[in-house]
Amino acid sequence: MTSLQPTLSLWDEPPVPWRQRIVADSVDRVAWLRARAHGVTATDVARMSSTRALPALATEKLLGSRFGGNAFTQHGLLREPEIGRWAGRVHGMRHSTSLFHADGEKRHLATPDGLREREGRLELCEIKTTKSAWRSIPRSYLRQVWWQQYVLGADRTLVIWEQHRDFVPVGSEPQCRWVDRDDNEIHVLMGLADRLLDLMVRR
Repeated sequence: MTSLQPTLSLWDEPPVPWRQRIVADSVDRVAWLRARAHGVTATDVARMSSTRALPALATEKLLGSRFGGNAFTQHGLLREPEIGRWAGRVHGMRHSTSLFHADGEKRHLATPDGLREREGRLELCEIKTTKSAWRSIPRSYLRQVWWQQYVLGADRTLVIWEQHRDFVPVGSEPQCRWVDRDDNEIHVLMGLADRLLDLMVRR
């Protein structure tokens, strides 16, 4: 009598669609903050300029941040819904408040400001307010954008920014620019994120 040997699958598991990877919703802020605390978010990644930034970030993730916001963050919170409505009218972006995890890694997290699907391609939206005139999108925000693209499996992101002077918007409409997915940058960020998670476990 011959025994049956276990067999290995010839194919990888199919990817989990982004709609099925929602972890929490910022409408329930307590649950949303709790979920973010146990993973690496796009906000965290924006600060990961190098490995030197990781120890302080790990401590803050574990103990909580002392930063409670200021006039600039409050202005951004007030303006984001209006800018989001503009993004919906002009670019067809749908406002999003969902926190998603990456396919295959539930501790890699992102909450895009908006999204849309066109011809089977997922595209995201990221909204910023700034007191400065941008010649280019700041590097920290690009890290956020690339991380969100990785987590959701998106091809590109529309970065929208509104400049203000003394908290009064400059110009009749915000400015925007498309940012394409960059898998090389994403690979670097994934490595830094995993090192951050390791630091959080060991502390």
